[in-house]
Amino acid sequence: MENIYTEINTASRTMRSQMSYQKALSQYRSVHGLSRISWVTWGVVTGTIIIWCVTAYQFALATGAHNAHDIIAAVMNNAINIQDKDNNALSSVLIAFGAKDNDLILQGQYWRFVTPIFLHANLLHLGLNMLNLAVLGVFLERLVGHIRFLLIYVTTGIVSIIASFYFMPQEISVGASGAIFGLVGTYSVFVLMHRRAFRKGGIPALLWLIIVIAGNLSIGFFVPNVDNYAHLGGLLSGCLLGWWFTPLYTLTQDNTLIDKHSLSRRWPLALLTIAGTLILAIIARLFIGG
Repeated sequence: MENIYTEINTASRTMRSQMSYQKALSQYRSVHGLSRISWVTWGVVTGTIIIWCVTAYQFALATGAHNAHDIIAAVMNNAINIQDKDNNALSSVLIAFGAKDNDLILQGQYWRFVTPIFLHANLLHLGLNMLNLAVLGVFLERLVGHIRFLLIYVTTGIVSIIASFYFMPQEISVGASGAIFGLVGTYSVFVLMHRRAFRKGGIPALLWLIIVIAGNLSIGFFVPNVDNYAHLGGLLSGCLLGWWFTPLYTLTQDNTLIDKHSLSRRWPLALLTIAGTLILAIIARLFIGG
């Protein structure tokens, strides 16, 4: 009798998980017009590319380029690896546009906890990050909605810069990779919460995510100028926000599926997230600056 009850209970949890998972995946189809488009993702991608074009132009001018041919040559010569002779020029331009620089943050330029998320060093850096953001962002924005996606992306990006500020104080840091790791962490928790909706209890899917995360983090041990502390900060904060904000649908008594993690129900946690991020930045500032 006990075994029968256990089997029924397991089957019931599996069914609830499958319903929640399918509802979360299909929810975006119930809206119309611009609401169906992942406009936050495309807006961030477009804005980041425009910002890179401006910084790349300024960098080329700083290296002595005076015409279109020289500007393109300067950008392409540094598209994959930054040339040693151009490193100082690039650093100066990125710092001017808002790169994470601990000395300037300690002088009161706290907006540098945000602006590095939208800056990139070269074409390869930009291309890889924007490709990952476009692929993962479109899917995840459909899953969680525009406002939750924006909250997760910006918050995990800021936390990644805070982690870099504290653990890598000597480095000039830019890039969206910390925020993208945050999106990976968020999706990983969504899969974990809905593991019964996947085959074999979600173990293959979770193992694959672990391999992807470990593989990307391992790059930082072999490739210079990769800030793994920022990646870890984004990943861990993304996991926490995923636990709080990714969709989790339950069936009400009138057979209606409602999202327990919607912002309309979890707005106090959203405010706590914003306040907690500010407090984390203050704590890091106090420990670094004294």
